[in-house]
Amino acid sequence: MNAPIILTVTRDFHASPERVFDAWLSPEQARRFLFATPDGEMMRCEIDARVGGRALIVERRPSGDAHHRLQFEVIDRPHRLVFLFAADPAGEGEWTRVSIDIAQTAAGCTLRLTHEMAPEWAAYEEQTRKGWGMILAGLDRVMETGK
Repeated sequence: MNAPIILTVTRDFHASPERVFDAWLSPEQARRFLFATPDGEMMRCEIDARVGGRALIVERRPSGDAHHRLQFEVIDRPHRLVFLFAADPAGEGEWTRVSIDIAQTAAGCTLRLTHEMAPEWAAYEEQTRKGWGMILAGLDRVMETGK
């Protein structure tokens, strides 16, 4: 049996932990960074921000619509957010776990994102790491604009 893939991405923000945390659960803000790509058009961003609640984020891309599903397991504002995650092509039956930990710093906060994936997704590790890096860069832009 192979060990799960556990990847971590960390980023510093010049914003309060509360602002960074809240952006993940605000459809108005999340649609600007969460799974948003430069060539895509955000079609849906529905977030039921409660433990057990779900989110559906759909972006129209040149290759077709990309569906991203979340189910919230932990919402501990402003320090920790944990959700199950599924994306095309895996579908809803192939959930992975994402944990977001936010710690206050003198300049704002540090966010550490940990994504746990089954070993059969090992080929997607680098692509997934780059994707989360792009998402966190987008979140940083949202924090800079204050919207």
